[in-house]
Amino acid sequence: MTAVTSRPRELDATDHVVPRSFGVTVRAYAGLTKPRIIELLLITTVPVMFLAARGLPPLWPVVATLVGGTLSAGSANALNCYIDRDIDLAMRRTRRRPLPTASVSPREALVFGVVLGVVSTVWLALAVNPLSAWLALGANLFYVLVYSALLKRRTSANIVWGGIAGCFPTVIGWTAVTGRLSLAPVALFLVVFFWTPPHTWALAMRYRDDYAAAGVPMLPVVATPVQVARRMLAYSVLTVASSLLLWPLAHTGPVYVASAAVLGAVLLAENVALLRRAHGDVQSVALLRPMRLFHWSNMYAALLFVAVAVDALVH
Repeated sequence: MTAVTSRPRELDATDHVVPRSFGVTVRAYAGLTKPRIIELLLITTVPVMFLAARGLPPLWPVVATLVGGTLSAGSANALNCYIDRDIDLAMRRTRRRPLPTASVSPREALVFGVVLGVVSTVWLALAVNPLSAWLALGANLFYVLVYSALLKRRTSANIVWGGIAGCFPTVIGWTAVTGRLSLAPVALFLVVFFWTPPHTWALAMRYRDDYAAAGVPMLPVVATPVQVARRMLAYSVLTVASSLLLWPLAHTGPVYVASAAVLGAVLLAENVALLRRAHGDVQSVALLRPMRLFHWSNMYAALLFVAVAVDALVH
């Protein structure tokens, strides 16, 4: 495995924070939470609550779980920004984030992330149930300590194991309604687990030079496009297989089964198309078009989980 050793300058707590207006400061703190990532996590939480309730879940558990889940995910993302501040500064895609632009200081980001984590855990424990609170805290700590601090800079398998943190919302949504663990959400946990690497590697193919400059050994940095595309296709096959596993585990109806089959077929077709382009010995990322698969994989995840909720309502 090839190691990437170049390291950019680190930001520290003494870096100057440019005075900003209240509105700009609020937007900077909001930016630390990475709202787009939170949206995807919530999309994988609420439909599972429909599945657990076998229909429309009670309003309060949904609202309480969304609030707690947003705070927990925001905490993990803010702490990730703190740990990755040198990486974000080195990458063109991320150098406009709050820490590289000195909109907030590293110390402020650290305190903000810790406070959000504490508040989210207490909120979930009191407003939802202790089991959901522990699961959310475990996901937070796994993302921050295992992925961000340990794996990301050391191995090309970083996102494979680090992506486990993003699987927890499927289980949290279930426990928020039922109060207990079950085999039913395991299939959706596996869907997110196997979906995350190809989704992230597609983005990493687009920004390969950025990751290399930042010293992050993402798979596209240390492997050829063909090798990456083959790995992406293998994980996508496992994603589709896991999505169909929900049928016998949760006794889903025809709406979900048909949706999973059609969406899975398109996902695999896009992966095969990317592999063919990689075999064509393309010399530029523009011709490889990995972002086509990245955007479709986003759509796949969103529509699949919408199908979970719709099927629960009509089945």
